[in-house]
Amino acid sequence: MSAAPKLSENCAAAVIARFLKARGVDRVFALCGGHIMPLWMRIDAEGIRIIDVRDERAAIYMAHAHAELTGNLGVALITAGPGVTNAMTGLANAHVARAPVLMLSGTPPRAQENRGALQDMIHTDFVRPLTRYARTVREPDLVLQELDEAVARAFGQGSDPGPVYLDFPVDTLRGEVSRAVQLPEHFAPKARQVLLPDMGAVRRAVDLLWSARRPLVISGRGARGAGDPLVRLLDRLGALYLDTGESRGLVPDEHSSVVGAMRGTVMGDADVVVTLGRRLDFQLAYGSPSVFGDAKFLRIADCAAELRDNRRGAVDLFANPAAALEAMLEVAGDRQPATDRDWARGYRAKHEERAQKLVSSLRAAAPGSDGRMHPNRLLSALRDALPRDAVIVADGGDFLSFARVALPATTYLDPGSLGCIGVGTPFGIGAALACPDRTVVVATGDGSFGFNAMEIDTAARHCVPLLVVVANNGSWAIEVRDQQESFGKVVGTRLQFADYAAMARAFGLHGERVERAEDLPAAIERALANRPALLDVLVTPEAVSGDAKSGLAWVPDLQALETWDVAERKWRQS
Repeated sequence: MSAAPKLSENCAAAVIARFLKARGVDRVFALCGGHIMPLWMRIDAEGIRIIDVRDERAAIYMAHAHAELTGNLGVALITAGPGVTNAMTGLANAHVARAPVLMLSGTPPRAQENRGALQDMIHTDFVRPLTRYARTVREPDLVLQELDEAVARAFGQGSDPGPVYLDFPVDTLRGEVSRAVQLPEHFAPKARQVLLPDMGAVRRAVDLLWSARRPLVISGRGARGAGDPLVRLLDRLGALYLDTGESRGLVPDEHSSVVGAMRGTVMGDADVVVTLGRRLDFQLAYGSPSVFGDAKFLRIADCAAELRDNRRGAVDLFANPAAALEAMLEVAGDRQPATDRDWARGYRAKHEERAQKLVSSLRAAAPGSDGRMHPNRLLSALRDALPRDAVIVADGGDFLSFARVALPATTYLDPGSLGCIGVGTPFGIGAALACPDRTVVVATGDGSFGFNAMEIDTAARHCVPLLVVVANNGSWAIEVRDQQESFGKVVGTRLQFADYAAMARAFGLHGERVERAEDLPAAIERALANRPALLDVLVTPEAVSGDAKSGLAWVPDLQALETWDVAERKWRQS
């Protein structure tokens, strides 16, 4: 067997690896293949850690989680053909989440293009709708400028942030890059540009918000980094506040503005609603007057997708959210807000009452008629065991509905608005590598765990300090309930109570199966002390989640939830 061509220090693969290193990339999530081997080896030579995975979509998920938790570029390296097609679900999720992920791949040598070569596909045609930039780079001397452009697009310079894609024929990766074009400006890290607000719009925003009697602020992913001015704004206004999963932990749960337990009611009672880096998607009823009534909107974002979707604001502030809030606070000066403080205090009191009832109900949740524990008993035990700064990754359909309500978190990830279940274990691996000094726990349903269950092998091989907790109810529970109630028959939605702990032990993890609620505290303690670890917790499939009750499974015509759908129909007919 002949040896592969020797790679020079100025080949395109080496230049790409040096670019990544210079831009602060310290790990790449990847699955190997011949079309990317030159780049794979040069990345390793640069001292960049390669986290090799078992499925390409998991590599994208891990890069996505890395980007979300660090604020830096997430990088995935994927081989050609089916490697790229496997990765597309991960790209789709990063696209919807607007996560800055760079996906790199390879193609057959240029001389073999369009001749039926192994894995010869036009990848860019597949991924272009899911990316902010997608190019095949055939000329070695263009590698640096294309990388520079792709990374800029990933961070939203010129469009919304999101995933970008570059691939290279393997002979291009082996080809020489002229020293003349290896300009320092391409390698140098770029400062993030801050979009400053128009002061006229700031003054209009202050007039609107300081005149509101019942102001409500809702934050999203675009508000990350704006926590300090957001808290000061809430303090000054006495406004109420909701997060929506995208920005959990931005405002502490104990803050007097937080009213998450009163979400549905307060959305319909506010007179001014501020969206801070948050889309008005299905989770917020698309901003419809059928739910929000006559409320006026103030939209603040530096990303078009978070500024103009579904509802235009009475005032739109196209600016970095932190900069916009700082400017508003400065313009407002000592102006007294019109907020009805009794209104705000009343909602906060009701929120605290409901939150306390939730904690009590978790601990007292009765088992099913099958004798298996309610999933809320598992979540109660996790609440008691996990440190306050734990990173929580919640995944699943039915179990996610329980977990996102029951588990407090200062840092939180879940499948997002695409509903991309299966992200749990890969997100957890990316999170645990990004935050090695924090406890990272994946709370997942058994169905969603199955999508990427093999990635526990990745966790074991790379000694990732991760705890995966599988709520094993032997079913796709939301769909089972929908089928039973809507059609009187269950078809293809039951699973077996598989022994996921045995699977974990087979791959070298600490694994335990837990069948009794009273055994949970000790099992969780042992698992946290022996990570990577997996707990397989048997729970009853009879428990009914909030999402199962809401109509989410049967997909109403006009709104995501049944009650909102009814309200929407009435509003449209009025």
